[in-house]
Amino acid sequence: MKCFFTLLALVFCVSLNAQITWSMGMNISTNTYSNMHPRMTLDRSGNPLVIWGRMSDASVFFSRWSGTMFTTPVKLNGTLSVAAASWMGADIASHGDTIFVVMKEIPEADTARHIYIVKSFDGGITFSSPLQVDHIADSISRFPTITTDATGNPIVAFMKLDPFFGDIRWVVAKSTDYGNTFSTDVKASGWGNSAEVCDCCPGAIVSSGNTCSMLYRDNNTNIRDTWAGISTNNATSFASGFAVDNNNWMLMSCPASGPDGVIIGDTLYSTFMNGMGGNYRTYLSKSSISTGAVNTVSNLTGPITGLGQQNYPRIATDGTAMAIVWRQVVSTVVQLPILFTNDIANGFTAAYDTVDVINITNTDVAMSNGNIFVVWQDDASGTVKYRSGTYTQVNTGIKEITETNFTVYPNPVSTTITLQSNIDLQNAEIKIFNLLGELVLTKSNIRNATIDVETLTNGIYFLQVRSNNNFLTQKFIKQ
Repeated sequence: MKCFFTLLALVFCVSLNAQITWSMGMNISTNTYSNMHPRMTLDRSGNPLVIWGRMSDASVFFSRWSGTMFTTPVKLNGTLSVAAASWMGADIASHGDTIFVVMKEIPEADTARHIYIVKSFDGGITFSSPLQVDHIADSISRFPTITTDATGNPIVAFMKLDPFFGDIRWVVAKSTDYGNTFSTDVKASGWGNSAEVCDCCPGAIVSSGNTCSMLYRDNNTNIRDTWAGISTNNATSFASGFAVDNNNWMLMSCPASGPDGVIIGDTLYSTFMNGMGGNYRTYLSKSSISTGAVNTVSNLTGPITGLGQQNYPRIATDGTAMAIVWRQVVSTVVQLPILFTNDIANGFTAAYDTVDVINITNTDVAMSNGNIFVVWQDDASGTVKYRSGTYTQVNTGIKEITETNFTVYPNPVSTTITLQSNIDLQNAEIKIFNLLGELVLTKSNIRNATIDVETLTNGIYFLQVRSNNNFLTQKFIKQ
């Protein structure tokens, strides 16, 4: 069953195919804050955190779910003027309650304008001032995108061009001190003997453990398929890459649309738009990271009567569950479809559902603990709209422990810190890192779930726990 609705109608519908039970939609804020290119992540408790742009004054705004409503939007860019449009803009990533937002100062073509990051260590209640990320010298930077590594450090990718808009490539810079400083960027594109990438197409950086993938649209003599640069050393270098798209799309102009992806084990799932044959369609690609072999590339929907265009796909996963949202036009009606499965091992066995119709421009999706969240740019109201739903999780035999099952106390601490969790801490490996990303303490086989931290200097630390299939992180303050 497909559930078409307008947000003004009090509609609650259950998808019989995808097993998502939806709530009623809402505006995140009033249209005075605009609605350009919304992007979303989740905090430690699984609450949605949303950013978007306002083109009129080149701003980026942030709002978080407080439990009953979204907070009043906060401007993040300070005195900077930053790039904001419907098809590109700022990006956001999180690790627990550590939040990072990256943005590009305008004018983009000015070599003196940089990419900046703002950060929050309290779930988005407060943010730092913007800090410069890139070291571009006389180059031009565009389209920042961000992910976090296993310790919660930010990894930022961006497009880099020479002052004459040549030597167009994707590069990646990483931080080991939680966004205070960044390494010199390393090149992540250029695979398949391609000289340049598509210079007007945003990209996406995704990571899992020590594996990172830089997804981008290439421009190999006007062949504009999607590729992935691969790093297996936590974005220190990108030593391989392969095409995740086999459509062989030749286009003399620029499509201004980029990919998105997730990593599950050795599998890279990537979604993108391709316009081969003049038919603009969205696809899902499934690839092996270790071998670079593309297993499948398939259209998200198959033939639809009256289908005009599909574009701007976004993907999210939680455990084995996966969802993809995108924009499509069917018989002149603009739709926001969602394709969902609660076990990607079985593929997408049901047809897509429709979250909303009319005046959708761009969208994003996030998932956590049986909850699914969708945001989108609605140009009829001029607002960012939001809708949430629930689904039934499946037991895959892998014990999934989220960070909400793990606490440390007291916090702040002066002498001894106690760990509380429902995993076996006695057989766990525990590491403590300072804000510079330096390992300052390692423990194993702890008893009574307590750790002596009295010798640590005062400051902010990150405590990691690894046990079997579980990986947990918690921030604490030593005083």
